[in-house]
Amino acid sequence: MPAALCLLAACSRPEAPPADVTPAFVGSEQCRSCHVEAYGDWVGSHHQLAMQPANAETVLGDFSGVRFDYFGVESRFYRRDGDYYVSTEDVGKGPVDGPQEFRIAYTFGVEPLQQYLIEFPGGRLQTLPYSWDLRPASDGGQRWFHIYPGDAVAPGDGLHWTGREQNWNYMCAECHSTDVRLGYDELTDRFDTRYSEVSVGCEACHGPGARHVAQANAGEFEADYGLLVDLDDRDGAFWQMDPATGVAVRSEARSEPPLQPEACGRCHARRGILTDAYEYGQPLAHTHRPALLDEGLYFADGQILDEVFVYGSFLQSRMYEAGVSCTDCHDPHSNKLVTGDDPNAVCAQCHAPAVFQATGHHGHPPETVACVDCHMADRTYMVVDDRRDHSFRVPRPDLSASLGVPNVCNDCHDDRDADWAAAAIVAWHGTDARTRPEFASALDAGRDGHANETLLALVGDADQPGIARATALSLLRSPMSARHMTAVEAAVADPDPLLRMAALRVVRGFPAEAKSRLGGAGLADPVRGVRLEAALAYAGVHDLLPAGPARAFGQAERELRASLALTANRPESQAGLAGLELSLGNWQAALDRYQRALAMEPRAVVTRVNFADLLRGTGDESRAETVLREGIALVEADAALRHALGLLLVRTGRPDEGLEQLEMAADAEPGNARYLYVLGVALNSMGSTDAAIELLARGRERFAGDFDIAWALATMLRDQGESVRALGIVDGLVERFPYVPEVTVLQDSLRAH
Repeated sequence: MPAALCLLAACSRPEAPPADVTPAFVGSEQCRSCHVEAYGDWVGSHHQLAMQPANAETVLGDFSGVRFDYFGVESRFYRRDGDYYVSTEDVGKGPVDGPQEFRIAYTFGVEPLQQYLIEFPGGRLQTLPYSWDLRPASDGGQRWFHIYPGDAVAPGDGLHWTGREQNWNYMCAECHSTDVRLGYDELTDRFDTRYSEVSVGCEACHGPGARHVAQANAGEFEADYGLLVDLDDRDGAFWQMDPATGVAVRSEARSEPPLQPEACGRCHARRGILTDAYEYGQPLAHTHRPALLDEGLYFADGQILDEVFVYGSFLQSRMYEAGVSCTDCHDPHSNKLVTGDDPNAVCAQCHAPAVFQATGHHGHPPETVACVDCHMADRTYMVVDDRRDHSFRVPRPDLSASLGVPNVCNDCHDDRDADWAAAAIVAWHGTDARTRPEFASALDAGRDGHANETLLALVGDADQPGIARATALSLLRSPMSARHMTAVEAAVADPDPLLRMAALRVVRGFPAEAKSRLGGAGLADPVRGVRLEAALAYAGVHDLLPAGPARAFGQAERELRASLALTANRPESQAGLAGLELSLGNWQAALDRYQRALAMEPRAVVTRVNFADLLRGTGDESRAETVLREGIALVEADAALRHALGLLLVRTGRPDEGLEQLEMAADAEPGNARYLYVLGVALNSMGSTDAAIELLARGRERFAGDFDIAWALATMLRDQGESVRALGIVDGLVERFPYVPEVTVLQDSLRAH
């Protein structure tokens, strides 16, 4: 246990030993008298100041009547009768035409920027986009700025400050307060969001403290000190320097997964909420859905791209694998580095400066670069907030040259290219980085098309990070061989819940008999996130499961519904409920949910396409067409809507109109192999076979691993009598997809000619 807990016996004069006390939140102030040092460190920290009522002590922005212009919208910040106000644009819902006055209810954050919350009807709090830059004026700070400075975000847009994406209740509350309960009521469309402490207090990490306080007052502690979780990941181990390598090693190998990353990841991760009944000491996936290394969030090598915070990066790191945990570097109460302000000092705890802060290691003059400059690249979010990548990666400019991922060398040496940087590293260390294991190539190939063999090799490599292996699973594509499916089935039982969740997402696309063969694996998993993925995977075949798994499905389905209902204010949750209903054969319920989702977000393209497809399936083709055309009117350039409309028009006997829409979709998104394939098939079916062959031939060059494009091209060439050319393509298909019987049959047929 942490040393601070040794003081607990002195919390107060002993009283009678407590009876069994129900875990309950008591507030950070209860911790002050015994945990003096920890409490003192917490006061003034980013956690303690995460959210505060707006008053003269907490508001740091300039409310002296200053004005700020954003794309012609003028906002004014001022005080009146001790309160703080902003006058800004009408949200488009009231009778007032022009600026409206809003009172600041709470401050949000403290450094390097502070935001402000406005109270709205329905229990909502909304985050102003006008933020105060806390940096010194010499660094460009002490000013108002808009968090989307380059985009004119207007009322009605989900990103507008009055919109869904700036809603405190769902987007922000859990990570800025303690014991947050979302409290959304779908019937009334109201929030009754509650918390036990406005800021991130002691119990946000340590759990409800009533039992702990009761035992302290009685002077009699149980083994768990009355707490729900013990966050001491060291568990008696310590770091000892290896003089031969200059790298410290853990005195005892870690036998259990660390708790701190899972606890800190609750807020320091890109994730979705599965339940607001947080369970202390459980894996993050038990209460949240952590993001994988998905395209758009991370670069292919796992470097941070979008605002993904820390968890997903840290899980990739060699530090994590070696047993390093959050508090080895960060003081959990002050949020500062444990060694002070110099980041080199915290690294020096385990990496001898004589070895790693020397020119021989980093190739630069002494003291001109810091460890974090090379191993923790930073990106700027929210205009002014620089955040460092916590994967602690070794620079790989060779991957920049081959995959286009960034590297820290060329961040500084921007007058040179990646090949130069890669050569410099070889010159320093005498080894070529390209010989080192990496997962970037596999994920890049998976993102670019069919790369099942490469991805499965990564899935099976236990030396690679679990989050990378899970991402590889998620990128598997049909057609799959029996061996591929067996590997997915094995991953459903992997010790890492991220792999189990990813595997079950793949299982969703399995044929019914393959799902039945799995026998409902995952439905009774101890981790909630796995159970919910299993419920989605088996929803369409639950009636084929044996009695035991069928009962487990019923429970998992109820959990899934409760999880989606918790966030029913979100269009994606409504769409998720629609998909579940559809899998269960409840068409009308699915239609109703899709309608609700579109009412919340008319620009939700995937939801609109799925809704239209369901309407077509129920025979309401006219309404399906209307739904798609309404979407195109809102998002004119969207390829998915035009592709869906094109298919609908072809299926309803208007091939010429449909072909036009399919062509527009393929032109709008040339990197989408599916759009190109469908267009090629449509051209061929309408008699333009030469044009189809030319299109698919170009597509095969662009999407070399795509099965459908190659298969369609080969069969069209065969039908045109170009057997030799067709055979060349089929030979390649056999080499890549030897497990697809139709391919070998076609190969034999072509060879016979």
